Amino acid sequence: MKAIRLRRPGGLDQLERVTLPDPGQPGPGAIRVRLHASSLNYHDLAVVSGHMPADDGRIPMSDGAGVVEAVGPDVTEFVPGDHVVSTFFPTWLNGDPTIADFSTTPGDGVDGYAREVVVMPWTAFTRAPQGYSHAEAATLTTAGLTAWRALIVDGGLRAGDTVLVLGTGGVSIFALQYAKAMGATVIATSSSDEKLERALQLGADYLVNYRREENWGQRVLELTHGRGVDHVVEVGGPGTLAQSITATRVGGHIALIGILTGLAGPVPTVALMARQQRLQGLIVGSRQHQVDMVRAIDATGIKPVIDKSFALSDIADAFSLQRSGGHFGKIVLEI
Repeated sequence: MKAIRLRRPGGLDQLERVTLPDPGQPGPGAIRVRLHASSLNYHDLAVVSGHMPADDGRIPMSDGAGVVEAVGPDVTEFVPGDHVVSTFFPTWLNGDPTIADFSTTPGDGVDGYAREVVVMPWTAFTRAPQGYSHAEAATLTTAGLTAWRALIVDGGLRAGDTVLVLGTGGVSIFALQYAKAMGATVIATSSSDEKLERALQLGADYLVNYRREENWGQRVLELTHGRGVDHVVEVGGPGTLAQSITATRVGGHIALIGILTGLAGPVPTVALMARQQRLQGLIVGSRQHQVDMVRAIDATGIKPVIDKSFALSDIADAFSLQRSGGHFGKIVLEI
């Protein structure tokens, strides 16, 4: 089968096309999945760039979607022909998180989905939403579930809440869509007026260009008549956190998801305490969270926003686009 391997020390020029043996038929508790799509996340970019070192020869990509070809003798959850999508933490099935690293995450601690076929435990997949293409389903594993957990699982999003999304990457666009489907008001930020216009078309209620509005947290306060937002989907990290705290209401919720502005930095703890806000870090979610998310997508009809598709053999070009920041929503690989 065709696959992509990453050679150490990493870098887009270290992604090589290889032919690997077929993984064979599934044993007890396992399923064989013919993969048709994956999608790019900043975690994947960090791995292939060498910023998060992986074993030599690692098969990258944490997201995978395809069709079940065969099931092990004791598997009852799936049957051949089912359309499925992978989970980010294959061993975190339910309950509180117990994993504090990426040792079990496909494409990082173990081989991922930049290949044609996998045989894995059935718990490493859920059903895909009804009517989704494989490319659409592949966007859910990381970005879709991260936004779901941030707003619905951890945030307890309710109709009438106000949500601030930073930027227009995959997580932020999913968060915008979930929030609007739940009856929330959404404020979107970007440095691009063109991207803000696209966010408006997706339902964003207010737009803030953070290049023109240096103190965009104060601008968000003005838009909410001094109250602040109920939820922030914080993907920037240390460089944006202070503004997010300013933008959030007293007692509000900040979901700390990304580190696009750096790995470390000062946290304005006095402001956080004074406003009695909940700052919660999270990394994706459990299998049960994904099952619940898929059920909600089936009910609402939400469809992911895909900016561009690439063939698996053009994986380096796909990551180059991602690294440039020129995309809106998700970038996918067709396998």
